[in-house]
Amino acid sequence: MHIDMPTHSDIERLASARESLCVSIYLPTSTVPVDSESNQLRARTLFKTAMGRVRERADENTAAAVEEQLNSLLEDTSFWFDLGRSLAVFVTPEQIVEYRLPNELEEQVGVSDRFAIIPILRATTFRHSAFVLAISQNGLRLVEVSADMPAKEVPLPDAPHDAASAVGLGTVGSRSSHERLKGDENRKVRLMQYSRAVDHALRPILNGKPLILAAAEPLASIYRNVTGYAQVASELIRGNPDDLTEAQLADGAREILDGLYAAELADLRATFADRRQSGRASADLSDLARAAAFGAIGTLAVDMNALVPGNVDDDGHLTLDPGSDNDAIEEIARHAISAGARVLAVRQSDLPENVQAAGILRYAV
Repeated sequence: MHIDMPTHSDIERLASARESLCVSIYLPTSTVPVDSESNQLRARTLFKTAMGRVRERADENTAAAVEEQLNSLLEDTSFWFDLGRSLAVFVTPEQIVEYRLPNELEEQVGVSDRFAIIPILRATTFRHSAFVLAISQNGLRLVEVSADMPAKEVPLPDAPHDAASAVGLGTVGSRSSHERLKGDENRKVRLMQYSRAVDHALRPILNGKPLILAAAEPLASIYRNVTGYAQVASELIRGNPDDLTEAQLADGAREILDGLYAAELADLRATFADRRQSGRASADLSDLARAAAFGAIGTLAVDMNALVPGNVDDDGHLTLDPGSDNDAIEEIARHAISAGARVLAVRQSDLPENVQAAGILRYAV
């Protein structure tokens, strides 16, 4: 499975794009290479739908340029053999950009003067993958865990094989000729040296993903104290890390990721309820539109399946219009993103009071 997760800068660029013609296509895809032809067939069908809408609003030359971009992707046979669970494609007459995503999105085709961004926000709202560091005095493994693919061990050529080799002694309890440390104190220092060496070897690989530890005490706490990596999960995978298979490590990691997701949603709802009383949170779309335009939203959560036709102008005035090609909720999200807000696309049941959107404000407006 190949994943191309958009960065925050990518999301900002997509959200702010304004062109005479912007085509957005989302489709679920199979991660199995043998399904490459069916992936292409589904894409071809959606591309055809998109081109029908393009021809309704563009001249012949512009439509031909968009079609050329789409055909270039369809004809790239190798691309369709290595996909994620969904594909997002963004096209203008001059450019095509695609992202292979880890979660399954529904089919969607949009043709407008801006890109549809809510589905891709869903893909970036919560982490679907992590690394597991299974570490003991006897050795270590770094295992990469994704949403639904088998876990795989990641080679660590620069990491020590075990605690003893990290400190250049036969055992972590050994003493060199010039040392005065004894017993548990000496062992603790050796484990700190071991943990620091492992941390340095892992740092170039982790790349912002959560790191989940499978380790026993005191090594688990020692590693937490020496690592400079900020994304270490607070919860451990229990059991002897030397005995756990990659599949068992993956199961434990996914359970922890689910817990992090649930805790973040619970915290969002609690913060919303607390700040709403002081005017620093709102679920009213008109209020959110104005707050987004003023840069007052710190965190915005939107119903990923809601659709409210309408527009938001640069002053934050919301106009509901059943005939509009734009989604008012998405327009609020665009303004919030441009002002540096964190924007989450969630299920309505995850929102406070099942509203369509909920914003936590930096200040009352």
